[in-house]
Amino acid sequence: MMWGNWTTVNEFVLVSFSALSSELQALLFLLFLVIYLITLMGNVLIILVTTVDSALQSPMYFFLRNLSFLEIGFNLVIVPKMLGTLIMQDTTISFLGCATQMYFFFFFGAAECCLLATMAYDRYVAICDPLRYPVIMGYSACAQLAAASWFSGFPVATVQTTWIFSFPFCGPNRVNHFFCDSPPVIALVCADTSLFELEALTATVLFILFPFLLILGSYVRILSTIFRMPSEEGKHKAFSTCSSHLLVVSLFYSTAILTYFRPRSSTSPENKKVLSLFYTVVTPMLNPIIYSLRNSEVKAALKRVIHRTWAFRN
Repeated sequence: MMWGNWTTVNEFVLVSFSALSSELQALLFLLFLVIYLITLMGNVLIILVTTVDSALQSPMYFFLRNLSFLEIGFNLVIVPKMLGTLIMQDTTISFLGCATQMYFFFFFGAAECCLLATMAYDRYVAICDPLRYPVIMGYSACAQLAAASWFSGFPVATVQTTWIFSFPFCGPNRVNHFFCDSPPVIALVCADTSLFELEALTATVLFILFPFLLILGSYVRILSTIFRMPSEEGKHKAFSTCSSHLLVVSLFYSTAILTYFRPRSSTSPENKKVLSLFYTVVTPMLNPIIYSLRNSEVKAALKRVIHRTWAFRN
């Protein structure tokens, strides 16, 4: 195909859930709207409680607060546009809008992978080297680890997004997804993308698989240390401090790995949409629920904040 025959693409069409009936799309809109509101309120509540309560000023809750900020950003990038496509049938997204959405999706996704690995390291030090924990995980070290996790999103987001949208698009503009993810957008490119796909695989390994392996290694050491503890009470207390994080990691990585590390031929676009819903919509809602219901310190802090707020108003 000659350069002169290429069509300039000014906007994309998100296929989203257009194959479903209007009634089912309306039900999905209500479901996702409720999940969205719960996600925002839950994560904002976690941020407020871990900020104002003096008992939750440890490194674990500092990283949890950062995770809640990431989850809010992740949700804001994906869900509002998805709700618009469901209720108003506004399936178009501008070229710049698509690039912006993809950029922040990569940014928050890579940052969350690294932050989850940082949280696993925090639990590793707390359980495997408790005497040196206050020294190793001091305020300065925690701030640097959190900053490094956030910064890790910039290079992958900048390189991936800039490279994808520098390719020529030659007419077809229907993105078979509910947001501008890399695979369905790159499928519309009219050029050889093999070098980009190699770089994308490398970035995926570095920012998804490598942090996952670090988390896995940390928990192997953590479990080994817990099983060697002589006291059953000590075992239970140690495991309870990391069980919430382990559950969040399992939910996030199981769907992300199934989405990005399975062969294209083995997963249909519809299945990928369902898997993507879990780590972009469902998991951000479950995180504050998991940390509040499974953590006695957070539940106690919530009660104290509610009690102080009620006493102040009366």
